Amino acid sequence: MKFTCVAGLMLASLCLAADDVAVIDQVVARVNGDIVSQDELQKFTRELGAELKQQGANGAQFQQEFSKREKDILRDRIDELLLIQKGKELNVNVDSDVSKYMANLQRQSSLTDPDKFHEYVRQQSGMSYEDFLQETKNQFLTREVIGEEVGRHINITQKEIEDFYNAHKQEFVREEKVYVSEILISTEGKDAAGIAAAEKKARQISEEAKRGERFSDLARDNSDATTAKEGGALGGYKKGELMKSLEDTVWTLPKGAVTLPIRIATGFEVLKVDDHTKAGLAPLADVRSEIENMLYGPKMQPKVREYLTQLRKQAFLQIKPGYVDTGAASGQSTAWQDPVTLKPETVTKAEVEQKTRHKRLLWLIPIPGTETTVTGKSASR
Repeated sequence: MKFTCVAGLMLASLCLAADDVAVIDQVVARVNGDIVSQDELQKFTRELGAELKQQGANGAQFQQEFSKREKDILRDRIDELLLIQKGKELNVNVDSDVSKYMANLQRQSSLTDPDKFHEYVRQQSGMSYEDFLQETKNQFLTREVIGEEVGRHINITQKEIEDFYNAHKQEFVREEKVYVSEILISTEGKDAAGIAAAEKKARQISEEAKRGERFSDLARDNSDATTAKEGGALGGYKKGELMKSLEDTVWTLPKGAVTLPIRIATGFEVLKVDDHTKAGLAPLADVRSEIENMLYGPKMQPKVREYLTQLRKQAFLQIKPGYVDTGAASGQSTAWQDPVTLKPETVTKAEVEQKTRHKRLLWLIPIPGTETTVTGKSASR
């Protein structure tokens, strides 16, 4: 489950008379300098229920999955805070990754006006643009920490790859398919001069792609097809599924080849061959990366949990009675300090509203550590 970052709230029990002051929500866990509040856990619980319903779970299935995942809500929140803290300690810099992600998101939205894009983000995520940006940064940060501290130490041997391939050959039997991406320069509604200009533009784009320009970027910036937002990706086609003029052109081309403009009814089409799989058992060399990914996940998950256990042992961690960290380190004391000895603190209403209006992101990258998507690459420092 993915969580938003709400930090800086401390336990308070005083009811203050001032109109612009609010008592802070009850703290249920302290993680070094950060806290987890009762309000957060309740919100995450509601979001879990909404997520399961969105996935179609109901009745006994809903209750079973909800009960299974609810018990790990506090654990997952502590995990995230520890990873964010470690990233800051290691001076992990993800600014360039975040900038690229946001630029790509803006391209996909087709909104060039900054204010309109910010409003789009607010509507889609349920949070302000600034909060969304910080949430995105936190997710990249946790992913990089796991990649650097855990992923790069995981080794998949040649023997493991070969053994898996030999034991699961049926999984690698392929149909012959060609995978292509497109850039369409439309000629609809254009006169002879407009058609000539469209062909010239298509030729220029083809030449740029052949010189090494990223085809997906060219598609997003120039294509009139509906696939432009996805970088022009059309997917895979068996023999006879593509338009004949397109199939005749790409079927014999090697992977990575870019075509000259092809005239079709709606304009000029430039295609790139993303892959071409032959019928029969795929050679080991062709599926090596796929096998590595299949082997990586089962190795990664327990190692990530071991690493998070070590972070817990090194952390100042307190859990309020009645709450359970299912990822707790064996033998570690997380005894709660008597709240009576704590100094109550308050914040303004505006600060409370600012820090508690986050909502769950349903369309961002997976939370690192709960999905096997870590690359194992170290971050820019």
